[in-house]
Amino acid sequence: MGKNKITIRGAREHNLKNIDLEIPRDQFIVFTGLSGSGKSSLAFDTIYADGQRRYVESLSSYARQFLGQMEKPDVDDIEGLSPAISIDQKTTSKNPRSTVGTVTEIYDYLRLLYARIGIPHCPVCGREIKQQTVDQIVDQVLSLPEGSKTQILAPVVRGRKGEHVKEFEAARKSGFVRVRVDGNLYDLSETIQLEKNKKHNIEIVVDRLVIKPEIKSRLTDSLEIASNLSGGLVIIDVIGGEEILFSQNYACPEHGVSIEELSPRMFSFNNPYGACEKCTGIGTFMEVDPDLIIPNKDLSIAQGAIKASGWSFGDKGTIANMYFEGLSKHYGFSLDTPFKDLPKKAVDVILYGTKGEKIKMTRTNDYGTGSYNAPFEGIINNLERRYKESNSEYSKEEIANYMSSVNCPSCHGKRLKKQALAVTVGDENITDLTNLSINGMLDFLDRLELSERDHMIADAVLKEIRERLEFLRSVGLDYLTLSRASGTLSGGESQRIRLATQIGSSLVGVLYILDEPSIGLHQRDNDKLIATLKHLRDIGNTLIVVEHDEDTMRAADYIVDIGPGPGIHGGKVVFSGTVDDLIACEDSVTGQYLSGRRKVELPSSRREGNGKFLTVKGCAENNLKNIDVSIPLGTFTCVTGVSGSGKSSLVNSILYKYLAAKLNRARLKAGKFSEMLGLEYLDKVIDIDQSPIGRTPRSNPGTYTGVFNDIREIFAQTADAKMRGYSAGRFSFNVRGGRCEACQGDGIVKIEMHFLPDIFVPCEVCKGQRYNRETLEVKYKGKTIHDVLEMTVEEGMTFFENLPKIHRKLATLFDVGLGYVKIGQPATTLSGGEAQRVKLATELSKRSTGKTIYILDEPTTGLHTADVHNLIQVLQKLVDSGNTVLVIEHNLDVIKTADYLIDLGPEGGDKGGTVVAAGTPEQIAACKESYTGQYLEKLLTK
Repeated sequence: MGKNKITIRGAREHNLKNIDLEIPRDQFIVFTGLSGSGKSSLAFDTIYADGQRRYVESLSSYARQFLGQMEKPDVDDIEGLSPAISIDQKTTSKNPRSTVGTVTEIYDYLRLLYARIGIPHCPVCGREIKQQTVDQIVDQVLSLPEGSKTQILAPVVRGRKGEHVKEFEAARKSGFVRVRVDGNLYDLSETIQLEKNKKHNIEIVVDRLVIKPEIKSRLTDSLEIASNLSGGLVIIDVIGGEEILFSQNYACPEHGVSIEELSPRMFSFNNPYGACEKCTGIGTFMEVDPDLIIPNKDLSIAQGAIKASGWSFGDKGTIANMYFEGLSKHYGFSLDTPFKDLPKKAVDVILYGTKGEKIKMTRTNDYGTGSYNAPFEGIINNLERRYKESNSEYSKEEIANYMSSVNCPSCHGKRLKKQALAVTVGDENITDLTNLSINGMLDFLDRLELSERDHMIADAVLKEIRERLEFLRSVGLDYLTLSRASGTLSGGESQRIRLATQIGSSLVGVLYILDEPSIGLHQRDNDKLIATLKHLRDIGNTLIVVEHDEDTMRAADYIVDIGPGPGIHGGKVVFSGTVDDLIACEDSVTGQYLSGRRKVELPSSRREGNGKFLTVKGCAENNLKNIDVSIPLGTFTCVTGVSGSGKSSLVNSILYKYLAAKLNRARLKAGKFSEMLGLEYLDKVIDIDQSPIGRTPRSNPGTYTGVFNDIREIFAQTADAKMRGYSAGRFSFNVRGGRCEACQGDGIVKIEMHFLPDIFVPCEVCKGQRYNRETLEVKYKGKTIHDVLEMTVEEGMTFFENLPKIHRKLATLFDVGLGYVKIGQPATTLSGGEAQRVKLATELSKRSTGKTIYILDEPTTGLHTADVHNLIQVLQKLVDSGNTVLVIEHNLDVIKTADYLIDLGPEGGDKGGTVVAAGTPEQIAACKESYTGQYLEKLLTK
């Protein structure tokens, strides 16, 4: 009975109300419902958590301590559960060594390909390198200056862990006397003990020679012995000079540059044998950036142009003033001259120092006046030295604010040693190949011409590479490059990469649980994603997809609608069945939107703005092709385009960073562009993203919006509080005084369990109420401060209806659809969409200046169509106050209600980065070249 269905009984996790549910196995199932209704609680926190827990419990207690333990979800029973794999959006690695190529393992196959059929070239002249004979090596050694003392070494161990006792014993028995281990010489008659878990280099000393013509015969014999011991490698160590590596495998006859035998590790930037020695394979350095030290070059030094830590021009007598005044007298420039007009020599000495030249400096303070001559280090040199030498994390973080990433001068950002970069396949080195888009790489493989021998070696590897690239293309990621850092991927992109990896594994009988895989995907590419999901189902897997996308819902075999409302109003199964039955269901909000009974209406008119524009010219960041863009101020503007077309590069990397630096004095460096006009019409920029409103349970909607401060003031004004002498601080759970000290105001205590997940239990002293008894004795209208924190926003509005200041802030939370959230709900339990709406509510509660620009990046992520409807109304309110709202978006309901659209494309990656069309939604819909326009046309003509 349980073989063809999954049966859930009594699910009560979070807000789920004792749900019983049956869902079919081996089907494509969508969980939908309003934001906060309990979809993720059912899919991830109940079904996946129980599947994962059961698997981990089947392992030994020793293995379990190394795996993430999952708590048993609050559910009576789940039957018919398969091994579960969760593909969520929280998996992007921030490690700078992680790239799309390493995550998908395509780079591992490329390393193997280059090691087996790569053609090495001389890094100096580019000539193809052939194998060296012993005679050629002898000739090169004899060309060294006569009288040079050398030793011939046979590298028998290179970068391998172990104690290597056998190697030492074999060398001893063969009659060798000396050995060099990790650069140190040892006598083989003594016992050599190495650390087992460290990598070691071991070279046997075969012979010691002084270079002169008559040693030719002995040199030849010694080279042959060394070569036989090490498999073709010989090191000539010139005493007092450099070491030369010779190989019977590869060397340039003209420059004598040798390359050891090609191996996969030689092409790894995460291995010392392949990584560039200067940047250790990261490809970039953090350096102090002059643009971050002097953000506004229109100011003079005296006006505060220099913002660096410890270098701001300030009160008389400071060390910074002493240096600047000394420099200005010595080099003849004025501290009142705008920085941009200072002579080049003056700028150079201010930033990089006097290079040993002494200048006279005078300093006056409370102790008197003193003069002395000394060189000036330079602000940049000073900051970089302090960053390297400081043991204080605070100081390092402070100086890091003035640093930005620059390409490594040795490898120019390519991460590998020059020897590895000199190896080619099809005239491309491995880094240049990974800089191609997925589409570009597939084209390269189609054009690749190989010899019959190379085909025999490489066909199996090429098949694996091609398949994985095709999987990435099938989920709409053909614009990505394999060299792209994982940390720069969106949640949706990261999730689809993992999805492509799962397709490649071809597992059967697995329960896949996905969290909104359509995020960040243009409608044009949705069909590819849906086809991929259906393929996973067709090979014999069960898919549960938490999704709001209409196309995905219509393609599903089975839909479960959770609701009817969010939070405490949700947690029930409103509907389960087919799409057609859902559309006919009157009680389902999702069904009402799918059927068209409810919909987001088009605005009656489009705003033309206030006649002013923010114009940015010459945008060339990432794939942007030197474009000019104008945004009409006082409008609701959407930036649209297929995935990878350049939307984030334009809005986040250029517009937001530059505006934040200029208007908000943020320490950010904008992407490449030539000029920005219209800044005088704006007073601030606000980025409303989906990052958490706090990292700890102490942060909550009440503290973030500031309404909790007002509530604490009200409690401090009660007769009980005044009688006891309590101020507003007494009602804070973050400071000593009113909070429970047993749990320090957390309300819960963590108990560590060996081999089991940590358990959080309510504090025994305050019973989870966060405050001590005396504080909880103070009541307002019969409620304690804890009772108020436990209220939902909706309940709070009724409770504080006679207090306009508090009621207004709570009303803004209610207006953005968060009436169900508790005032004191921990920030860590809020979804990204909920966190974003708390930020929106905070902005709405502020008095508008009418000169603010709000920037949002895909605000509809995680939102049901009904919530999108609410969001649009909130954004329109911000614009009605005279502000400008700029949104990156794929959601057609948002796009169709905008006043102005900027559509980038036409494709992603190299084929994107241009403005396809700009204008009203009607004008974009009329543009046949625009993919967004093609989908808009269908909506606008309904």
